Amino acid sequence: MTITLKLETLTADAFAPFGDVIEASDTVQHFTINEGNTERYHDLASIDPGTDGRAIVSIFRGQPRSLPFTVEMMERHPKGSQAFIPQSGQPYLVIVAPAGPAPKASELRLFLARGDQGVNYATGVWHHPLMALNQVADFIVIDRKGPGDNCDVIQLEEKAIIAELETTAA
Repeated sequence: MTITLKLETLTADAFAPFGDVIEASDTVQHFTINEGNTERYHDLASIDPGTDGRAIVSIFRGQPRSLPFTVEMMERHPKGSQAFIPQSGQPYLVIVAPAGPAPKASELRLFLARGDQGVNYATGVWHHPLMALNQVADFIVIDRKGPGDNCDVIQLEEKAIIAELETTAA
């Protein structure tokens, strides 16, 4: 059996069970700095490098995915969070499932992120690897470097399919 995923609009409330949405919006704490020249959107993600790790910054260059797309696997980082901040201004897809045991296809959630929204996957949250759309896209990634294996990968028993990009109401 294959589950068809319904696309949701990425909002802070809808994504809260999985981590943080990183965006400059009026709904987050912000204030003016640098003698009135800069607006600071403050403390947008809970970066967690784990007790024995440190936060690192990398650039991931994602190749665009074609639709329809079959979701066959998921991954999680049990020792630290992982944040993705788009640099190419292009929308991308975010597929997540709650932290805990390996998810079923029916537990997956699919979000459409705008090109000005980043995401921070909380420690242990299941997610699909980078899902760029339309063109090659760069992302700044903030995640953990440290001892131990920090990436669990599973194959889904049932597959999920992303057939189209029509969003449902949030």
